[in-house]
Formats: sequence, C-alpha cells, structure tokens
Amino acid sequence: MRLVIAITSCAMPAMAQDFSLAQPIDCILGETCYIQNYVDTDPTEHAIDFLCGSLTYDTHKGTDFGLPSLAAMEAGVNVLVAADGIVRGTRNDMSDVIYSDHIAAEIDGRDCGNGVVISHDDGWETQYCHLKEGSVVVRTGDSVTVGDTIGLVGLSGRTQFPHLHISVRRDGQTIDPFDPTASGTCNRRPTETLWAEPIPTPQGGLMASGFSLDVPEYSSVKAGTAGHEQLAKNAPIVLWGLAYGTRPGDVIHISYSGPDGPLFETSDVLDRTQALTMRAGGLNPPTNGWESGTYTGVVEHTRDDIVLGRQTSIATLP
Repeated sequence: MRLVIAITSCAMPAMAQDFSLAQPIDCILGETCYIQNYVDTDPTEHAIDFLCGSLTYDTHKGTDFGLPSLAAMEAGVNVLVAADGIVRGTRNDMSDVIYSDHIAAEIDGRDCGNGVVISHDDGWETQYCHLKEGSVVVRTGDSVTVGDTIGLVGLSGRTQFPHLHISVRRDGQTIDPFDPTASGTCNRRPTETLWAEPIPTPQGGLMASGFSLDVPEYSSVKAGTAGHEQLAKNAPIVLWGLAYGTRPGDVIHISYSGPDGPLFETSDVLDRTQALTMRAGGLNPPTNGWESGTYTGVVEHTRDDIVLGRQTSIATLP
C-alpha cells in the first residue's frame, strides 16, 4: 500500500500578491480541525471545489473550517483575524442551535449567524460566520491585526455542525483563497493562493475515532461523547471512526489488538459520496470476559490505496 502525506498542499503561497491571509482559526488542520467545504467553482446547479472534488455544495461562497465535535466547540476554539483591517459589522446574539426547517423563518436573512465583517485595503473584505453566541469581542470601527481573536467557533445561523465559515471578497465578488485567479484544473493545483503560509487541502480523511462498549449513536459521535478510555470485562469492544469527504470506492479499515495480540479486523468499501460517514466494528466478549490490559485500535480512510487519514486509539481494561 502506498502512503502519501495527504494533508500536504503543493500550492505555493501568494508571494507576489498585495493581499494575503493567515489561517483564521486556532487549530491544527488534520488533527483538531479539518476543512469540510471549499468555494463552489461551478456556475451551474452542480457543485465542484477548486480541485474538481466534492467538498463543496451549490453556491457555497466560502471555506468551512470544521471542528470534530460539539465537545470541541464547548471547550472553545478561537476565530482569528486573517488580515489587518477595520471591523465594518458584527452580530453576537444568535443562539447556537443545529439548523433544521422549523427554525428557517427565525434565521431568514441571517444565515451567517453571529459573525464579523472586516474591510481591508484595495477593495478586499473578509466575513467570519457561525460564531458562538456572545463570544464576539470586537466592535464596528475597531482596527484589528492578523492573529487577533474576534470570537469563538460556534453553531449559530444556517449550520448543522460547529465550524467557521470564512468568505473572501474583492469589490463584492467572491474570491476562492485557494485559487484566487481561478486557474486551477483537474490535472494540477493552482500555483498561487492567498494564504501567507500553505494550507493543507486534503480531499477527505478522518475527523475522530475511538473505542466504545457498543456501536455508538451517530449523535454521540458528533457530540464527542462516544469514546471510552476504559473498557468492561463482559461488554462488547467496538472501534468506530468518523470520516469526511468520502467517495464511492473509498475504504474504511478498522482493526484492534488486545494484550495477547490481534483481535479484530474489517474493511468496508463505501458506495456513495458523503460529507460525513461513520463506520464501526467489534466483537462480543468471550465466555470468560476480556483479558485485562491495553487495547490498541487503528482506523484508516484510504482512496486508491492512498491513506487519507489514520488514527490510533488506546483503551484499558483494569
């Protein structure tokens, strides 16, 4: 199996650009956050990201930096100023609620949720959306500098998962920071970006994984409460993984070992494109229960024999 470091971007920073951006969220991409969606580059009813992939949706006008769980949101993740500028508008009073049709009328016209708009020189503008209620710490008219905290990642507005949506515009026109000149093709990455430092651009991977005493509910996985660091002698041992950006033909491989060696292994070939996919597998306890000791689990998300994501989980049984 070939192993490729899938989070490495080949695009160079926009060294010659008059305007550049820093990462707008205080997290480690591929570890404590991930990119769920890019700008939709297709003007038709179809949706294609700048790499001709499926990490976007029709008319999406920004980049979504997602958190792996509601627990991560509650712990607090800072939203950061991406470029020096002047605050032109804020909103700070919308509730953090997973969007559903029954609140559509309530948020109509306020899809961004709590947010901040910052204007920059030469017609550039950035907008930061879905911030946590009451977390915005800047006001209209404030001068802000790269790296300043403006709030916390939240769940306000039209969103179903905690994330920061950042839109970049010039003279009112949406600009994809990963391909500002719209020069990318399916065969090569853009040679310039607006990012001051390269931003990883994987087309899928793993958000979270862990051990559980049964197949967990999807809601508990998303909440960040599904993982168990301690197992039970007479309960099932299940290992689960949450992947993003999956495509038909992708493989989720799950395996774990116990004190005496390998115990369980399975592979699931996926049959559809999905924004988020959970898979789990495991065993019921033997007649005399599990052995005490350390259990190690590995979940991999692969595509065409390339590892997009690999996570290891550790649990113990007293």
